[in-house]
Amino acid sequence: ALDHGNTEVDEPPEHPGGQRGCPRDEQAHAPQAGFLAQRPEQPGAEPRPGQAARQLHHQEQRAHQQAAGQRRVGDAAADGGQLHLREHGPGAASPVAAFRQEVARWYDARYGVKLDPATEILGLIGSKEGCHHFVMARVNPGDIVLMTDPGYPAYRASILMGEGIPYNVPIRPENDYLPIFEEIPADIRKRATGMFLNYPNNPTGACATREFFDRLVAFAKANDIAICYDNPYSEVVFDGQERLSFLSAKGAKEVGVELNSLSKPYNMTGWRIGMAVGNPELIAAISKVKENTDSGIFNAIQYAGIQALREESGNIDHMMKIYGRRRERVLTTLKKIGIDFNPPKGTFYLWVPTPKGMGSLEFTNKLFEKASVVVASGTAYGQYGEGFIRISLTVPDDRLEEALKRIEKAFA
Repeated sequence: ALDHGNTEVDEPPEHPGGQRGCPRDEQAHAPQAGFLAQRPEQPGAEPRPGQAARQLHHQEQRAHQQAAGQRRVGDAAADGGQLHLREHGPGAASPVAAFRQEVARWYDARYGVKLDPATEILGLIGSKEGCHHFVMARVNPGDIVLMTDPGYPAYRASILMGEGIPYNVPIRPENDYLPIFEEIPADIRKRATGMFLNYPNNPTGACATREFFDRLVAFAKANDIAICYDNPYSEVVFDGQERLSFLSAKGAKEVGVELNSLSKPYNMTGWRIGMAVGNPELIAAISKVKENTDSGIFNAIQYAGIQALREESGNIDHMMKIYGRRRERVLTTLKKIGIDFNPPKGTFYLWVPTPKGMGSLEFTNKLFEKASVVVASGTAYGQYGEGFIRISLTVPDDRLEEALKRIEKAFA
């Protein structure tokens, strides 16, 4: 399968009504905190002739460095777990202010964004729950919530579960997969209370710009729309693409929150640890929903998250080299079968145009029937996904090579 959600680089890799313009419930307790990370494994690489011994040495050296990083994160979790049990007992999961402080430091270092750990940061059991809690905190029954098409299907599910009405905003390749706000009808803008956006974008891989952020803030202010900017792929970019936070835009904190996660940059899929950051009122409202939904993040994971954010960020560039190598390999094979395109520069997905005259489902089925390769049809992400498929770069090297050989043999 060439499409799945895991992010480990060597394995197939979240109703009482409030007033208009305010969260559903402004009375909320102080935010909880949390998250964690782990190093990716070293994938095998084919050495060039004459360099096998040197590359083997470098691979072994890198493997030792990664193993050391994994041990440091694991030790932090173990030490934190022992401290947690001594102080709180087996079932407790109290907030860790130090983790929120580390998130604030990380956001400042990576994006130049200043955050107040006490009021502008909330730990999440993965960023996905943040999407759901945003709806529960902000949206009243019958409110319209804007989302992109194509877009992440979980947004629609959360909107519907919150008794809101999803409204699809097309994002097209001719506009670099960015929404055109002027195309949204005035009556829709008037009824909308929230909007989901996600760049680097799943499924297209498109990236936002600082100029787009400025227009987004202006649009949100003019229409009293709260922004939920889902940014788990913030570190997963190629070819010199700038890593950006929506909150770096002037006025962004006045109109929204940003969700992020350690799953993608630190390969922490399955640990379920992320964060919501930004507007204090929205953070407080999301916290109110969350504290009545779960009991927070296990302290040991939060301690390990501190270690990861503080010491292990150097591994991100190494991880991106792995994804980059796979990306080029896929693009080369696609070109051989007549699919030549310039992909956007974000995420570990490729949004691939189908062969001329062939629809998304037809090409998806042909890949399965002729090459025994599974990909995601673009139409799984909305009607404007027609004409595309999504391929993931998170499968192991040997599995990816096998899939590409089958595709080339079947379609060349």
